[in-house]
Amino acid sequence: MKDVFFFLFFLAVWLMAYGVANQALLYSYDPRPNWIFRRVFYRPYLHIFGQIPINEMDADKLGEVNCTDDAARIEAGEEPCMSTYANWLVVILLVIYLLCTNIVLVNLLIAIFSYTFSKVQEHSDIYWKFQRYNLIVEYHSRPCLAPPFIIISHLHLLIKRYVRGISSVKGRHFVLELRGRKASRLNTWEAIQKENHLSAQNKRQRETDTARLKRTSLKVDSVLKQMAEIRDHDRRLRLLETELEYCCSALSWMADALSQSNLIKADRPPPLLRDLTPLSPS
Repeated sequence: MKDVFFFLFFLAVWLMAYGVANQALLYSYDPRPNWIFRRVFYRPYLHIFGQIPINEMDADKLGEVNCTDDAARIEAGEEPCMSTYANWLVVILLVIYLLCTNIVLVNLLIAIFSYTFSKVQEHSDIYWKFQRYNLIVEYHSRPCLAPPFIIISHLHLLIKRYVRGISSVKGRHFVLELRGRKASRLNTWEAIQKENHLSAQNKRQRETDTARLKRTSLKVDSVLKQMAEIRDHDRRLRLLETELEYCCSALSWMADALSQSNLIKADRPPPLLRDLTPLSPS
């Protein structure tokens, strides 16, 4: 039923959209609510089954019609004339509407039912076993005699429970008591199935769009953080280069000043940068 309501919702939206556009293009002014409702909802519904009044929609096939464009006469109850200004658009909308309703939406309904059937068929054996168990338990708990002799069974149960004080044993017929190795094997099987279920559930959660988006967001944040660190290192290197250039300029100025003064008598000028031996990388 959920799939049917989902399909009908899409069909109603598409039908209403086409009906409103068709009514607005064919009859720009029509104050009659019953005719508006008929052209907006009823006529597009009939179009799905092939009942298309071409003579009422195509201006080229429009015959002699007793109609009027006077608003007062239309409000009095006369038939309004069909607008031929954008009649070509009405035909195009009709083609698109029939294409979507008869092909796209019908195929969508088939796909939805096929998916639902495959999901039910996948778990049909499990559902059948649970339903069979519930049916057996239900019939096992009922009295053995059919009406009207069932009153005898009720009297027997009344005497058995409240007079003789015998408790019911039917509730313990479907209880399986395991001891020793069988109980250990059952506990091991339950633990393994629990781990398999949790693993499959975690895998499904990791494969969801939300989890993928979260992982992508974390990766993007990590990349942005690394890029910010790289930009910070680059800024520091540029600042260090600027300070180094300033220090080199200051030292060069000091060397020139000392060489031109009489404080230091040097036999040769100070070494240049190109004369220094570069350090070998460690």
